[in-house]
Amino acid sequence: MKYLNAAEVLPEDLLMEIQKHIKGEFLYIPSGDNHIRWGEKNGSKSYFENRNRQMKKDYENGLSIEQISHNYGLAFDTVRKIVYKKLEG
Repeated sequence: MKYLNAAEVLPEDLLMEIQKHIKGEFLYIPSGDNHIRWGEKNGSKSYFENRNRQMKKDYENGLSIEQISHNYGLAFDTVRKIVYKKLEG
């Protein structure tokens, strides 16, 4: 992503309207094209969903939160939040 000078690409009246709200700050303008949610493009989202499902199964199969925490290298509180959270979807 490259940065553009708004004064060079926007009509003056639009630039003045934006300046009423934001002056001298960086402003991200999303493309508006089929927004891809976090982790969908590189597979991170599905990786963590699958990992979390497996952790819940491990817990349901009798592993303690402490054991799961050790197996996955995560903090006890992180694992506890994952196994007690209802599966979404």
